Amino acid sequence: MRVSREQAAENRLRILQVASQLFREKGFDGIGVVDIMKAAGLTHGGFYGHFKSKQDLEEESCRRTLANTRDLWQKRLEKDRTHPIAGLVDGYLTVRHRDDPGQGCAFAALAPDAARQGNGVRDAFSDGLKPLIGMVEQAIAGEMPEVAGVAEDDGNSIENRSENSAEKSDLHQEALSLISEMVGALLLSRLVTDDALSQEFLEASKNHLKERSQRL
Repeated sequence: MRVSREQAAENRLRILQVASQLFREKGFDGIGVVDIMKAAGLTHGGFYGHFKSKQDLEEESCRRTLANTRDLWQKRLEKDRTHPIAGLVDGYLTVRHRDDPGQGCAFAALAPDAARQGNGVRDAFSDGLKPLIGMVEQAIAGEMPEVAGVAEDDGNSIENRSENSAEKSDLHQEALSLISEMVGALLLSRLVTDDALSQEFLEASKNHLKERSQRL
């Protein structure tokens, strides 16, 4: 029976949603097309009507996941306009996030795997990371993060402060360091088998980053 365009679009979205979760839970090499399609409630044969290859699915699912991450980070940064970094850190470094990689940050769940993949997956991660860095820079600077801020520039954004390149560099370095510590702490909290040590990674990093953000 022929599938309508609407149903085909729904099936494709379903595959992306399921793949995104399973890749984060099991890694790119830990799950195959057959099992992804089975989990999506679809037949294996239908896969190639939506994607050219598993690699194609990996790349597109990463881009979709990272777009969702961008939206989530924006909401967390906007939660507390006085201390936006605290909102981001409090939402990220949690036991719930640690225990549910399939619904969590793709960087912490897939970075080691992604580093061994082809340029397509690595490009997806690079492209997904750059706007997050910009949002954190703006939050550190006391501005509200706006994903479209670069396109709708009013002349006062960080990117246009050419007269203060040192400030731009400092903000960029702080954003890189903050994101690195958050992701690293979550990754290590999942790695260790000692639950007390796992929670220490989360709490120590959370407290350090929040205190540090207040001094900036």
